[in-house]
Amino acid sequence: MLYAPEIDPVIFSLGPLELHWYGLMYLAAAAAFWSLGRYRARDVWRGVNVRMVDDLVFYGLLGAIIGGRLGYVLFYMDWEYIRQYPLAPFAVWQGGMSFHGGVAGVMVAVWFIARRNKVPVLQVSDFIAPLIPLGLGFGRVGNFINGELWGRASDVPWAMVFRHVDSQPRHPSQLYEALCE
Repeated sequence: MLYAPEIDPVIFSLGPLELHWYGLMYLAAAAAFWSLGRYRARDVWRGVNVRMVDDLVFYGLLGAIIGGRLGYVLFYMDWEYIRQYPLAPFAVWQGGMSFHGGVAGVMVAVWFIARRNKVPVLQVSDFIAPLIPLGLGFGRVGNFINGELWGRASDVPWAMVFRHVDSQPRHPSQLYEALCE
């Protein structure tokens, strides 16, 4: 039986500022997208240039963060809590992002960049399609470090006990997803 490592989600703190592993995964995803995207943009026939890649990284991150947070607030936060504490949705340091909200935010960013550059949105979508799994993979590593999204109980030899959940060995589904991306 394996035990999932209990890693502090905060890498380090400088006064009130904290660098979280999950935030570092966002930066790693953006760096991978940016470097591979700039490499792919050298092929003129793709219809996306280096400047567009830079914009896609910036607006894509913005869309992922804003959309992810909005999705979390809309679908997972307690509305009574929001009524009592109307600034709670802005307390991003307390965590809370949704995958589907992030996807919606990125889709808006892609549409915006395509429209601004007068390139068909499907052409931009085709360009970024092979770049997206890198970001998803880094995100799942962040989920593993945070001890989130564990799998079903299992008796396979590589099953892990997530001590903060229970004492049952479980599939490390976050690692499966990261590897399959």
